[in-house]
Amino acid sequence: MAAHQNPTERAELAQALRAAVRGEADFGPTARALTTMDASNYRRVPLGVVSPRDADDVAAALAVCRAHGVPVVPRGGGTSIAGQATGTGVVLDLTRHLRGIVELDPGSRTAVVQPGVVLDELRAAAAPHGLTFGPDPSTHSRCTLGGMIGNNSCGAHSVAWGTTADNVHALTVTRYGGDTLRLGRGTVPEALAGLPELIRTNLAPLRTGFPELPRRISGYALDALLPERGTDLARAFCGSEGTLGVVTEATVRLVEAPAARALAVLGYADEAAAAEAAPGLLPHHPLTVEGMAADLVREPAGLPRGGAWLFVETGGATPAEARAHAERVLRAADALDGTVVTDPAGQRALWRIREDAAGTATRMPDGTEAWPGWEDCAVPPARLGPYLRDFRALLAGHGLRGTPYGHFGDGCIHVRIDFDLLSTQGVARFRRFSEDLADLVVAHGGSLSGEHGDGQARAELLPRMYGDELVALFSRFKDVWDPDGGMNPGILARPARLDENLRFEVLPKRPVDVEFGYPHDGGDFSAAVRRCVGVAKCRTAQPAGTGVMCPSFRATGEEAHSTRGRARLLHEMLAGDAGGVITDGWRSTEVRDALDLCLSCKGCRSDCPVGVDMATYKAEFLHHHYRGRLRPAAHYTMGRLPTWLRLASPFAGPLNALARVRLLAALAKRLAGVAPERGIPALARETFTRWLNRRWGKGTFVFSNDEVAMVWPDTFTEHLSPEVGRAAVRVLEAAGRHAFPAGRGLCCGLTYVSTGQLDKARTVMRRTLDRLGGTLGAPVVVLEPSCAATLRTDLPELLPDDPRAAELAASVRTLAQYLEEYAPDWQPPRLNRPAAGQTHCHQHAVLGDAAERRLRERAGLTGELSGGCCGLAGNFGFERGHWAVSAACAEEQLLPAVRAAEPGTEVLADGFSCRTQLEQLGGVRARHLAEVLAQGLPEGPADGREAG
Repeated sequence: MAAHQNPTERAELAQALRAAVRGEADFGPTARALTTMDASNYRRVPLGVVSPRDADDVAAALAVCRAHGVPVVPRGGGTSIAGQATGTGVVLDLTRHLRGIVELDPGSRTAVVQPGVVLDELRAAAAPHGLTFGPDPSTHSRCTLGGMIGNNSCGAHSVAWGTTADNVHALTVTRYGGDTLRLGRGTVPEALAGLPELIRTNLAPLRTGFPELPRRISGYALDALLPERGTDLARAFCGSEGTLGVVTEATVRLVEAPAARALAVLGYADEAAAAEAAPGLLPHHPLTVEGMAADLVREPAGLPRGGAWLFVETGGATPAEARAHAERVLRAADALDGTVVTDPAGQRALWRIREDAAGTATRMPDGTEAWPGWEDCAVPPARLGPYLRDFRALLAGHGLRGTPYGHFGDGCIHVRIDFDLLSTQGVARFRRFSEDLADLVVAHGGSLSGEHGDGQARAELLPRMYGDELVALFSRFKDVWDPDGGMNPGILARPARLDENLRFEVLPKRPVDVEFGYPHDGGDFSAAVRRCVGVAKCRTAQPAGTGVMCPSFRATGEEAHSTRGRARLLHEMLAGDAGGVITDGWRSTEVRDALDLCLSCKGCRSDCPVGVDMATYKAEFLHHHYRGRLRPAAHYTMGRLPTWLRLASPFAGPLNALARVRLLAALAKRLAGVAPERGIPALARETFTRWLNRRWGKGTFVFSNDEVAMVWPDTFTEHLSPEVGRAAVRVLEAAGRHAFPAGRGLCCGLTYVSTGQLDKARTVMRRTLDRLGGTLGAPVVVLEPSCAATLRTDLPELLPDDPRAAELAASVRTLAQYLEEYAPDWQPPRLNRPAAGQTHCHQHAVLGDAAERRLRERAGLTGELSGGCCGLAGNFGFERGHWAVSAACAEEQLLPAVRAAEPGTEVLADGFSCRTQLEQLGGVRARHLAEVLAQGLPEGPADGREAG
């Protein structure tokens, strides 16, 4: 079935859909670009996207599409790895409205859900009753129940609770054309009248053609329709990948969640040894048996000795019972080394390594790209060790590399492989390897897919696994359900070739001309954008732990304002005419509008498993978008803030007075592009460096190098909060260091970078490097986290050919880092009170906050700071049109944490933006850690000249 590309036909289809459904029907470039890809190697361009409000909308949309002869693909979280969540007709976005939990019955241990419900939302609703939904893929924080049913998803706990099909009781499904069926066990709806005969006349191949293994996901589950298995239509529908109909409601089974869990971590010599050990642990009834090898662990993780590990989770009614269970596993395992982890935080940290692997594995240790395509083959668990040895040999024979990991207890292996999918020769090798691997899997009695479905990646090869007769039955089964062939054509039945529709085909063949160096991507902006593989960790409702990514998505719920969505738009922008969606390149208004709500928080730089750096991509785009054109007013005002503050500094008193005149302030904000809701921060009457120079007077002081601390006079500390600088000087002196300004007229270029004025940013940065002169290379204390992050990353990436940039970047320290490194024996004052507030998002993403945590602990400041982003984010929250999103970000974690704090709690915020947001939205005065420590020092000010 061919989708209509004629503009007139497309317009008529869009008009008909808008008239038929109450939800949204969007046929614009943005909606289409956002759904061209899932988490696979494939790309198919839809005509438009419909977001139905209810089941009636689904039926109406399917009826219209059938009348117009247009195919349909249902889409959940878009995290499918085999290409089945992409399509050339109309995409049904089931995540916007159809995300309700209709009913949850603890007595029967069932729940009735709509298809767009995110798995973690269902698990959270079931948790108070001691229940959970058993299958839990690593994308549990953003995958949907409808998508899990479509792919028959499994997850880490399938050894205990099975696949999604094992946990589905009944389904309500709408077919192409709009009729609705109720699927369960025992009866076949009249609309599927041809189905009983299909089964009755093919009993022999259906009884003998399906391998018996726990992770057989490939093909249609026709054996579930055998009479001896109860003719289970709901089970047969699971794993149909949107090719039969659209789930509008599902009744699923819940399982009892253990009250306590423990984790036995077992070390082995290599992955094959770990794989061979896994089946022997199953008689101990673990909840999980997960495996991974050392090449997936990029940083020290506290793992036991070994080259590969098994994570064996156990449950119990009490922590002691769970621990005892794990210790039995540890004793029974023939491992090189092992440990039992009972601390929930420790378990989460270890699981995070495993769950992030779908993204982490997309880069080899040397930075080479690696891709899905053969992500989840499964073999009988007893065959896993030999299979892995053969698999490694096959990789080497094709000159490929990969990092296997996965569900060793179920014989299911995930792997990303360094295929070259950009060249003709590389794609040909991808095909040859795929055919050879399919044969290897079948030789070991396995399934081409053990979790994520066949999609376009493997369906072409199903005859190698099932034979031609059974595959022909798959097509006949599809025709009973969908005689018009309108549901997700090209997937499972009569599939497209595995080397067609590759998403890389449309990208430029040569690197585009860009400003940043992109050192981790070989200087290639296309390679940087390709980092996003679509696992969508940026689409979570809550960041993991103290994570940040992606605040604008959580504030809006819109895919376009997620890191993945913006990366997809940039991908289509680079594709240009070859892609046929976004064809105006750097001038694209669609990309500009999506990036407009990016806070440049840099959270994705650290929280995204593949290190997508949307703040840098945004700065790059803005530079090109506005080159030679008039910019928004905020770029000329807040984007050049250091210049304006330097000019305004001598007139601080009068300007502050004028800013308190409401009409004048309103006029100034309007002209400057500032949100009318914002207050104008007061200018300091005395700058930090003027105070520091005056403090030392005109005398000459001679100190050894190990006594001098160079303090960076960032714009915010210099002109808006010099009290932070004065406090830091006192703390440094108490630690035996003498503080001096690093230089005069220094600027990191932050505001120019964040607004995409990259030529000016480079000029400012070079001037700064010139002025540092002989002090370059000495450690520099930078008090403002956003400036420290700019110096650490943006500076060397904008000036990659200037060795001074890398030298300065390496010398940057936060106050806590400096004290820990250069005054390790200093004891801070004991403050002994709780603390609340927020770790600056740039500090979290670039600098890390381990030293700050240790310093707070030594000072007796207890409690965790919140994650997320304050929402002000430098110029972002001040810009007109950003107030609502800025406030929503603050209300997510920061403001609730501060409001919930007990009296006497110290509110900490090292960033000027964070402190300003707390003051303007929460009426709370937060302080830099330096201020809090300085106040606790036993002596008062060293002289009478500190006051500003």
